[in-house]
Amino acid sequence: MRVWRISRKRHAATAFSGEGARLFAARWNPAGVGMVYTSLSLSLAVVEVFVHLDPDDEPDDYVSIAAELPVNQAEVERVDARKLPADWRRVDHPALKKLGGEWARSRRSLALLVPSAAVEGEWNALVNPEHPAAAGMVIEKPHPFQFDRRMFK
Repeated sequence: MRVWRISRKRHAATAFSGEGARLFAARWNPAGVGMVYTSLSLSLAVVEVFVHLDPDDEPDDYVSIAAELPVNQAEVERVDARKLPADWRRVDHPALKKLGGEWARSRRSLALLVPSAAVEGEWNALVNPEHPAAAGMVIEKPHPFQFDRRMFK
């Protein structure tokens, strides 16, 4: 399974370590639980990062990084979006943190497919760097990434 991340260049070497999530809680993890937020396409990865940027500040220090997950070595799970709370898209939803934290701590699969809050109908993949199959990920060389200037004021 091919996944994508957009990362600041200075973090490219550790983009698949899960350390950023471990340090800072996010939609699907409480602080202290490492995971790697990826998308199933480069375009979704762009949108997922863009929604967190200041529209008045066009960044010039990002890279795109693709990785191949060894899905033959580990089951990939998918969250049933119909079973999520009606307000699951809100920022900092405790039910999502709990679900993602429990999944990561269980180490039962390498990846968990979760619906994108930014683009309805699209899917992101949470990657568990603590899963034994994580050692089999093939992480490609980072490529400079420039957001389209029209995305900024």
